[in-house]
Amino acid sequence: MSDTTNEGRNTADGDVYDVVIVGGGAAGLSAALVLGRARRRVAVVDAGNPRNAPAPHMHGFLSRDGMSPTELPAVGRAEVAGYGVDLFACRVDQIDPGFFVRLDGGAGLRARRVVMATGLRDELPAIPGVRERWGKDVLFCPYCHGYEVRDRPIAVLGTHPGAVRHALLLRQWSPDVVLFAHTLDLDADERRQLAARDITIAEGTVKRVVVEADRVRGVELAEGHVFPRGAVFLFPEMVPRDTLLTGLGCERDANGRVSTDDTGRTSAFGVWAVGNVADPKALVITAAGQGAAAGFALDHDLAAEDIERAVENHGTSTRPPRDVPRPAPRAAVRD
Repeated sequence: MSDTTNEGRNTADGDVYDVVIVGGGAAGLSAALVLGRARRRVAVVDAGNPRNAPAPHMHGFLSRDGMSPTELPAVGRAEVAGYGVDLFACRVDQIDPGFFVRLDGGAGLRARRVVMATGLRDELPAIPGVRERWGKDVLFCPYCHGYEVRDRPIAVLGTHPGAVRHALLLRQWSPDVVLFAHTLDLDADERRQLAARDITIAEGTVKRVVVEADRVRGVELAEGHVFPRGAVFLFPEMVPRDTLLTGLGCERDANGRVSTDDTGRTSAFGVWAVGNVADPKALVITAAGQGAAAGFALDHDLAAEDIERAVENHGTSTRPPRDVPRPAPRAAVRD
């Protein structure tokens, strides 16, 4: 728990947080940093289950390339705590209307606004060896991990319609790419593209990813043939952790994702959604930027409400206006 001193904060009620942020990854902590520096009263609630935890390193984040995925949020928590942000290591069970945030220990937090930065979960195909090596040498994002497996023999599993594009893209990192058709029904145009890029097509159903000595060694087909491989890529089913948003009336787009504007604001009053919960393609650095943009927008939104309340209270005040002495005129400045 951070320092809970709130002197000088812009909050309408000492028992109410300006913003409660659910999720303490790059997006949530970036929003908290902006809001903490704006002297808002902020809480971050995080259960400590980041999507990228299985990976040994994080890449593509300028100045943080190669950092452990667990180190970034640890550094971020220390930074936001220095600005008085309260940190709660638990899960949010429910958010009631009026933004009463119910924690799994039975306690609750009241908020003026909420930010959902809960990310997503990867549902993996039920192929032996996949889950065992997920995030290590069974991978998804070429921009996150492609450089680390460059020039290795790479497999792409055809478990998703995007696998062909995946294989074509990965050809940039290795001259030896095999697309395992698995459940795909490749058309003539896809086969021409793959052939033009010297990508081998392995027909048949994948039986397992061969793992030996704690490393991927190949991919075995149901008929028994094994293709030696050094890394495997696949598209997981990316499921947003957006259950809490369901009861808040947030509209969804044609793909079923929560709709937001470019600051993360949803259609529901006072609710923002940032990072992978709203944008499955967001890298860690992208999610951090989205969190910062939401922080700026939230402070402006809260400031507008603060000003409106102040004007209302000023108009109903019965005290006579206070005479403010005028400063004496300055003497003329002579050359």
